[in-house]
Amino acid sequence: MNEKQQLKKQIQQKELQIKKLSLHLNASDVCNELYNTLILEKAILKKELENLNKNPVIESVKKGLKKAFRKEKLICDYFKNG
Repeated sequence: MNEKQQLKKQIQQKELQIKKLSLHLNASDVCNELYNTLILEKAILKKELENLNKNPVIESVKKGLKKAFRKEKLICDYFKNG
């Protein structure tokens, strides 16, 4: 099983855990904390999956273009030459 499939499977497992735990949210603070932890873990897994789908060459070109065409001046821009 490749890394993308593993991440998708883990996301599905987190969604199932979240769904089951959502029935017990009002039961205790421990349930609420666990629910919040699961939501965070799911978000992290989704971000990892999103990063796997990105092409690093295209992303570096996008970053370079954004930097080249940035119009507003930042404070750090004043200190580059000094």
